[in-house]
Amino acid sequence: MTLDEITETFVQKSRDILGENLVGVYLHGSAAMGCFNEKKSDIDLLVVAEKELSDDVKLRYMDMVVGLNDEAPPKGIEMSVVRRAVCRPFVYPTPFELHFSVTHLDWYRKNPVDYIEKMKGVDKDLAAHFTVTLRRGKRLCGKEISEVFEPVKREFYLDSILNDVADAEDAVKTNPVYVILNLCRVLAYGQEGLILSKREGGEWGLANLPMEYHALVASALDAYSSDAAPERNDRLAVRFAAYMLERIRAVR
Repeated sequence: MTLDEITETFVQKSRDILGENLVGVYLHGSAAMGCFNEKKSDIDLLVVAEKELSDDVKLRYMDMVVGLNDEAPPKGIEMSVVRRAVCRPFVYPTPFELHFSVTHLDWYRKNPVDYIEKMKGVDKDLAAHFTVTLRRGKRLCGKEISEVFEPVKREFYLDSILNDVADAEDAVKTNPVYVILNLCRVLAYGQEGLILSKREGGEWGLANLPMEYHALVASALDAYSSDAAPERNDRLAVRFAAYMLERIRAVR
């Protein structure tokens, strides 16, 4: 199924299962910011509900998401269900009702009841997801974005995105494309308040970072936008990560 087919089906089934409890469904991430790569991007969705979801509804909803995920591009669906009450006024760290990504697929398939019982709590990443939704996201159904979400304070957004790159010096060796481009967009926000996609972050890096890192960033950009594998230079990548983290922490 295509991106549009996945999102249209997701919306319809969300309406069927959640009924009047559904406030809205919102697309964020690369698919909303014009740089979706079917082979390398996941489909990022936020679902807002008025009230808590019962365990029975959670099971029905997860069955729907997992079934649709099987029809999605390789990286699959990443989605969170939150209550409207934590969106405006914004609560940080943000409680969630339900979460799914392909990393949790085996857990749900092996023991759905255990998954439903334990997949709840708070998620710092939601501060970043809410910010992208408010600034760059797309309403797929329901209330307008500005009615549901309020701006996230800079301190919360920075904490959220810093949490995502905290292990960059290690992670850049195993997932260089994601880490390199993510570090660029984090620094772009810290210095200029820009909310960028990974592709835009890499382009910002080429325009603003020292020349010694340009080939590294350019290789990551090429790999992100195509089927190419990034050129490996772990020593340079680790040095880049350390340099970027130092600059990011300086503007916090």
